Amino acid sequence: MADTLNTRIEVTGPADGRFAEILTPAALDFVAKLDNTFAGRRRELLDERRRRRERLQSGEEQLDFLPETRSIRSDESWHIAPVAPGLEDRRVEITGPTDRKMTVNALNSGAKVWLADFEDATSPTWHNVVDGQLNLFDAIRRNIDFTTEAGKRYTIGEDPATIVARPRGWHLVEKHIRIDGRPVSASLVDFGLYFFHNARQLLARGSGPYFYLPKLESHQEARLWNDVFLLAQKELGIPRGTIRATVLIETITAAFEMDEILYELREHAAGLNAGRWDYIFSVIKNFSAHGADFVLPDRAQVTMTVPFMRAYTELLVSTCHRRGAHAIGGMAAFIPSKDPVTNENALEKVRQDKEREAGDGFDGSWVAHPGLVSVCREVFDQVLGGWPNQLGKLREDVTVDASDLLDVASAGGEVTEAGVRANINVALRYIDSWLRGTGAAAIHNLMEDAATAEIARCQVWQWIRNGTKLEDGTALTHELAVEFLDDELAKVRTDLDASARLDDARAIFTETALGEKLPSFLTTVAYARYLTER
Repeated sequence: MADTLNTRIEVTGPADGRFAEILTPAALDFVAKLDNTFAGRRRELLDERRRRRERLQSGEEQLDFLPETRSIRSDESWHIAPVAPGLEDRRVEITGPTDRKMTVNALNSGAKVWLADFEDATSPTWHNVVDGQLNLFDAIRRNIDFTTEAGKRYTIGEDPATIVARPRGWHLVEKHIRIDGRPVSASLVDFGLYFFHNARQLLARGSGPYFYLPKLESHQEARLWNDVFLLAQKELGIPRGTIRATVLIETITAAFEMDEILYELREHAAGLNAGRWDYIFSVIKNFSAHGADFVLPDRAQVTMTVPFMRAYTELLVSTCHRRGAHAIGGMAAFIPSKDPVTNENALEKVRQDKEREAGDGFDGSWVAHPGLVSVCREVFDQVLGGWPNQLGKLREDVTVDASDLLDVASAGGEVTEAGVRANINVALRYIDSWLRGTGAAAIHNLMEDAATAEIARCQVWQWIRNGTKLEDGTALTHELAVEFLDDELAKVRTDLDASARLDDARAIFTETALGEKLPSFLTTVAYARYLTER
């Protein structure tokens, strides 16, 4: 506990192990300075998110490129800051939570970048939040190892991946750190603790404090992050422009403001990423009440080659390269299997996906498992040759308008009983895992994170509200969805051990997928109800 700026900072989470090394009075003062300065703007922007979503859902607002920022989009003279050390070559990036095993394995994976994830791949228990900071603290100082149950010890190799940390989104708070009784922004806790403890150490090692920014819905939210960066650098006496940030374009509203987002962050920007799963969730969330033209088929059928998704990714590459920014492709979530036939088929799909991205001009792409690094690297090696990126590939052939981005009906496909059941089954498994403290869960040979549960519950909600017909002509009703839910719950229960939180998972799914209203974020509801004291 510390007193600063006439405020009282209180840590309500337990002080386990080495937590005091992270939760120092000076570090907490730094976080408090950030939160006190920006808490009001954060709340205003979240209120505007809600109002805009309501306008979009009601049809009061039509989503389009902003007329008031046309001059930013048309001005060819501005570019983002030069590429920062350690980010020149991003052909393979591995993502994952910040537990100790993943930290060592990711840094040694052969990937160029590790997205150290405090967000969708981390269940935000108090232990996970602070322990993750400790693991990064140790890794940056080359003072980390991991020993398996079999006794095999792993340490960081000579050429580890560049660390890019992803804090939680603006919508979440950290209830275990409070200022005058109010919870602090989770974004500023994750960013502030990491930056305070590691920025100088990273610079001394020839790298820097780099970040992935999730869930942005507007350029005003990017402006808020830029102001946070300016204050953070000033407070620690670190040169302005040292921070670099890659923004995930994972909301449909942000897809209409890519230029503006890069412009707001231009002295701190590194690139944009095509966050495909959350993007699909955002489309469903914002247009859930717009009828059949905005109803998507089974999740497995919404590939990156359907027209509205292809428009989004091509616009991202074109926008990035016009501004000197890296364009990073989407996630390959497959987990290598012991079954050779399953492996062969899945790896071929991964290869095709990465070949499409590399051919489109992406500078690199994501994988979720070390076993996929070599596949991704081989594909990008063939396209890049001796070049570190494709920034020179400007994609001047790309022309995308609002109708292209909103042509959800172009996905085609159908909704099947198997698809509905798969959504429910995977959501139950994932929510159970999340409640037990694991945010990146291996489910049916895929690495799933919070976006999985978001898509699953939003799709079921939307299908019910639209009376969507399954392949046999049966309309999906609330009653039929409950029947499927109980069937899938029984199946999952036979596969999981007695410590499963499936009753809680069922309650969360019922509230956020089968209720009258569609909550904006499942994780907000679940965190408030189930993880407050953990």
